[in-house]
Amino acid sequence: MKKVMKREEIPVELTWDLSKMYKNDADFEADFIKLAPMCAELENLKGHLLDSPENLLKGIELSDNVSRLGEKLYVYAHLKSDEDTSNNTNRARMDRISGAFAKISGALAFFEPEILAGDETKIREWITREPLAFYKRSLEELLRSKTHMLSEAEERLIGLYSDVLGGSNEIFSVLNDSDLEFQEISDGKGGKIRLTHGNYYSFLINPDRRVRRNAFHAMLSAYNKFRNTFAETLSTTVKRHVVASQVRHYNSALEAALFDDNIKTEVYTNLIKAVHSKVPYLTRYIKLRRKILKLKKIDMYDLYNPLLADVEMKYTFEEAKVLVLKALSPLGEEYCKVLQEAFDNRWIDVMENKGKRSGAYSSGCYDSVPYLLLNFNGTLNDVFTLAHELGHSMHSYYSNKTQHYHYADYSIFAAEVASTTNELLLSEYLLRNTDDPKLRAYLLGHLADEIRATIYRQTMFAEFELKIHELAEKDEPLIADVLSEIYYQIHQSYYGKAIPEADKAIAMEWARIPHFYYNFYVYKYASGMSAALKLKDNILSGDKAKVDAYFSFLKAGDSLDVLDIMRNAGVDLSTPQVIEDALDTFGNVVSELEKLQK
Repeated sequence: MKKVMKREEIPVELTWDLSKMYKNDADFEADFIKLAPMCAELENLKGHLLDSPENLLKGIELSDNVSRLGEKLYVYAHLKSDEDTSNNTNRARMDRISGAFAKISGALAFFEPEILAGDETKIREWITREPLAFYKRSLEELLRSKTHMLSEAEERLIGLYSDVLGGSNEIFSVLNDSDLEFQEISDGKGGKIRLTHGNYYSFLINPDRRVRRNAFHAMLSAYNKFRNTFAETLSTTVKRHVVASQVRHYNSALEAALFDDNIKTEVYTNLIKAVHSKVPYLTRYIKLRRKILKLKKIDMYDLYNPLLADVEMKYTFEEAKVLVLKALSPLGEEYCKVLQEAFDNRWIDVMENKGKRSGAYSSGCYDSVPYLLLNFNGTLNDVFTLAHELGHSMHSYYSNKTQHYHYADYSIFAAEVASTTNELLLSEYLLRNTDDPKLRAYLLGHLADEIRATIYRQTMFAEFELKIHELAEKDEPLIADVLSEIYYQIHQSYYGKAIPEADKAIAMEWARIPHFYYNFYVYKYASGMSAALKLKDNILSGDKAKVDAYFSFLKAGDSLDVLDIMRNAGVDLSTPQVIEDALDTFGNVVSELEKLQK
């Protein structure tokens, strides 16, 4: 753990190269000023969209063009902003493009309502012939949404207010990433270092329990100081989801969130039920962890440190790149060639710097490379994060390369599958290349922790998210005390048998989870991990057909419903069986760990 550097102190080769998108501000401005006339040209079709198949085709193409340019501008602005969230120039650019997107939404407001108000029989006849046949899938999806579409005036109003309505998300982001400060704590070696989002995990894996506990309390106490503010931002976001679902005549906010992916609410609720049925595996693992760590009592800050403290695994970024390339080699020569391009041509922003957005992500657009943001600290977890985010980026790469812009933007539901498959391939590579019982136990513990954190923990988050939306739908207030009580109760339904009196500080953890602002996002992690466990086995089987099926998934974009894409790849996520099988795998990992301790 080192002092957090300023942006200008980071070696340039460890930063992403955004000049591939815009060489300078003048180039950005040149594109930015194109948006208004493009929107005006699109609006000229208002009232005439269904005059002929040619007009409808022109409208679709204009809509795609303005969205495509807007996405490029937005991606550049948010990447620049995330380099240093305290930089006012970058934030101003981000605010401008966010405002422009509100205007784009306004310009597009007439588009879908006009189609839906038209003669459906005529539209369905048009899309049986070229050139509109290419857009058949998206137009049929639009017609499916007819009962949830509002009038043109209402859609325009919502579009214009989109920037304002997302304000609670932005307030959370600024408070969380820029204004929230953490105290200095002991590093366990006689020194002190300031806690940050980026180094928090490094504290949690420290072999010194006092360091872990101090970091845990320092992190959550910082959120507790602003508990009412965080409760307000989350409550406002949840209310926005609920109101939007009611305005559009959905039965619930959950149904609204799943509609675009054509996923039934039972898929979400069945996930929660399936995971609860396998909680005994989690209890066994935590009790085993307590035994291995020789703790009289285990708590939440004891769930991340390696099971074997004397097996230290630290990596430079160069070492991490080599390891990831070897682990992903079963995906083939072409796949690894593109990975090398990402490393060589600065697709990745590697190091933490002051003001940089916390966490990690992959982001890009149809007209850019798929960039990665990391906060690399050299831990094994950071190597897994690299593999994970590369999974997202490679998914984008193949989808953009294969699909037309109109169908290239794959469902976020599917995105977590590619990323997690990469993680599991890395885990399998590490396990297959060691006979050392200690190292094997260490790696099995890491795999168990990844499954715990991704399936059990994310499903716990999903259950919390569902509960607070259901309360909002009943007009129940979501104040800080209520949120903390709900979170603690749900937390104990997962961890209570192994940690019957978990540290009450965990009740504030809801405040630091940015994904609660993403509208029922976290369940996708759990589903993605479950699918990835099966796909990893398929890839390593040596069966070319199964590998090809996996690549069909990477290349599919939005050309089919996501559950159909996954079914074609070899995984049926419409039933809880995949979840149950994945957690049985977790149970097998726990059993192997138990045997290694005898």
